Amino acid sequence: MFTTRLVKTAMVASVALFALLVTFNNLIDYNSNYQFVRHVLSMDATFPGNALMGRAITQPSVWTLAYWLIILTEAAIGIVLAVATVMLAINLRSSAVRFNVAKKYAIVGAGLGFLLWFTGFIVVGGEWFAMWQSKDWDGQEAAFRFYMTLLAVVIFLNQPDGELDASRDVR
Repeated sequence: MFTTRLVKTAMVASVALFALLVTFNNLIDYNSNYQFVRHVLSMDATFPGNALMGRAITQPSVWTLAYWLIILTEAAIGIVLAVATVMLAINLRSSAVRFNVAKKYAIVGAGLGFLLWFTGFIVVGGEWFAMWQSKDWDGQEAAFRFYMTLLAVVIFLNQPDGELDASRDVR
């Protein structure tokens, strides 16, 4: 159905906008989230005397590198999802095969987002650097919202689209 294709395209556009806005915000207000990365990696806000402190990274150059990797990944996610939006929009009235093939860009973008917000923030930040122990620097709840939204969009998007019925659903 054409309406379903429109909704799928709009949802991909929305997550592209989100990733690009996160990137923009991290560039404009660089220091706020740099402090987040610094505190997580240095583990200075975890429980006193925890046995995991040997994992702490206290070199500012590593904090900066990690933060730039996050920003660049967010930008890549936003760009790939924006390209996906264009590809889906171009193929809105195409055959089912062409529209379904165009979904691959959105799947790649959502996969990158999952890697960043689940693997990066939940696995690495949350578990390796014990981010969950910090009251002020625990980004797991926000990361959960981000990757679950991406998963919901990609699950809906990945539902097969059939041929359009020109006589019934043309708008």
